[in-house]
Amino acid sequence: MLESVQQFADWLQALPPGWIYAVLLTIAYGENIVPPVPGDVAVVVGGYLVGLELIGFAPAVGVATLGGALGFMTMYAVGRRLGDAVEDPNRVRWIPKGPVRTAKGWLRRWGYGVVAANRFLSGARSVIALLVGASRLRVGLTALLATLSAAVWTGLLTYAGYAVGSNWGVILGWLRTYGHVITGAVLVVAALLVARWGWRRRHRREGPMESILGTAPRNDEDPAA
Repeated sequence: MLESVQQFADWLQALPPGWIYAVLLTIAYGENIVPPVPGDVAVVVGGYLVGLELIGFAPAVGVATLGGALGFMTMYAVGRRLGDAVEDPNRVRWIPKGPVRTAKGWLRRWGYGVVAANRFLSGARSVIALLVGASRLRVGLTALLATLSAAVWTGLLTYAGYAVGSNWGVILGWLRTYGHVITGAVLVVAALLVARWGWRRRHRREGPMESILGTAPRNDEDPAA
């Protein structure tokens, strides 16, 4: 992995600045469309190139932010078009339903706050964008919050790449640990949501029966008493 990152950095160094920005924009956009695309790593490499004075800090953050926001809004548009099919287990099977249920629980609890935090929720960004679109949250506010979220996140990663330089192991270690923490948090939230759903379903089933039993006389009581 470290060798691959270094090769990618060396390849970018050989490009003119305009092409470097174009690559960062494309990868930042593609990460939302095809989640395995290593968008965060590319942004860190961009920060490294800032340290080499091959590109500027503000333009690097700007193109990565633009790519991330456009990618989010593209998936938002897809989700808006799919509508309820996003959650249907028998339709659109390429969308993982577990993360969809988790993201839906987040949206119910925190609403637009999930959009504002989406860039910090590694591994769930595309699903969040799809579900936000399916939920038909307001386009303007969604775009604004998605852009702000991307700006803060890419700014932090770009500065990290600038500060650490070619010590890819340090950055990748941070990102890996962060990803594990976020994944664990997602699993915990998903388990809590499933448990809550099960409790509510059981409660609804038991409620009517308890009402009937509560109004019926007990065997050891005299109905006339």
